[in-house]
Amino acid sequence: MNPIELLAPAGNLERLKMAITYGADAVYAGGEAFSLRAAAKNFSHDELAEGIEFAHQRGKKIYITANIIPHNEDIDAFPKFLEEMNELGPDGLIISDLGAFTLAKELVPDIPLHVSTQANNVNYQTVSAWHTLGAKRVVLARELSLSEIAQIRKNVPSDLELEAFVHGAMCISYSGRCLLSNYMASRDANQGECAHPCRWNYSLVEQKRPGEYMDVFENERGTFIFNSRDLCMIEHIPELIESGITSFKLEGRVKTEYYVASVVKTYREAIDSYLENPEKYIFQEKWNEELKKVSNRHYTTGFYLGKPDSEAQVYGSSAYIRTYEVVGMVVGYDEETGETLIEQRNRFFTGDTLEIVPPVEDFVTYTVDKMKNEDGEEIDSCPHAQQIIRLKLPKHYPIRTMLRKVRESN
Repeated sequence: MNPIELLAPAGNLERLKMAITYGADAVYAGGEAFSLRAAAKNFSHDELAEGIEFAHQRGKKIYITANIIPHNEDIDAFPKFLEEMNELGPDGLIISDLGAFTLAKELVPDIPLHVSTQANNVNYQTVSAWHTLGAKRVVLARELSLSEIAQIRKNVPSDLELEAFVHGAMCISYSGRCLLSNYMASRDANQGECAHPCRWNYSLVEQKRPGEYMDVFENERGTFIFNSRDLCMIEHIPELIESGITSFKLEGRVKTEYYVASVVKTYREAIDSYLENPEKYIFQEKWNEELKKVSNRHYTTGFYLGKPDSEAQVYGSSAYIRTYEVVGMVVGYDEETGETLIEQRNRFFTGDTLEIVPPVEDFVTYTVDKMKNEDGEEIDSCPHAQQIIRLKLPKHYPIRTMLRKVRESN
């Protein structure tokens, strides 16, 4: 294992495999209950078993999220969940609630316990207290600066691991403790069902002027006043490592395979470059460019370099910026013909310029001069989802290599 763990989101089994293929040291995933991402497909028992086997065969780890804020009925069902986890053998459970933590310590003593960011871990006394109770790792709140994290590291036991989010969506509410969704959509954010009302467009209504909507002017489209930019710390790998963080966490269990693979690969390259020779480490602008090719709401450094100001919000739109899309995934290779078998994800045509993105190495630009269907017949386009096509790529690329292109809407 690397001295710095790169921890990736796994919203389903295929994303788990993509994350590990593209360089994650560990993944975090949710079962069908107790996870804070109801919008993610999450994992059935059999899928978790397959995911754990896939990770362990490659020397990687998998942590299971059980970080809802549970009510009585949830606590009643929790022992059965823990029994299932004991059979599956994950490398850790991520928990936010003290009662759930106590049950896990009692019923599954051999599974390491991680304390979720939902527990609002912002000071060394709290972090040390969790360690005393039996936590192996504490996930720090997003509201901490690098200097605060360094102070926590200095004042907690050296064997306690510190994990922190370094990339992905930010919550407008304190470490996810949000009531907006419950109030406005009857969907409990702390039960994994957030409707993301912080991303909605808002106007101002004065109490004695009902029905009179006044724009909070940023521009003519109104304002998304709670709409945070996405976190991105790719330019600050040395500072993150020096602060004492040992696990770099990427957000995104509801994101696509393309998003997960691209972000993992970028941070993997940056982390490895620094660890190889810290004194000669040089940030490469290509890492920024790569992260701009996945969906984002523009980027911010969050609280790491100081409290966010007005520039940390996106006021014009809550929509993601999406400039590229995956059009195919390598699923095989025909030794006789030298053709690569591609599973279609979005349609493309002969004459299109694509980028081949392997798990290791930089992307390669490739123009489709000829393509065939699965039967070897020449075709001009591949419009059907999951259609298998044959391409003569520049070399033999591994399974799960992605092919992408600029989105047509751009």
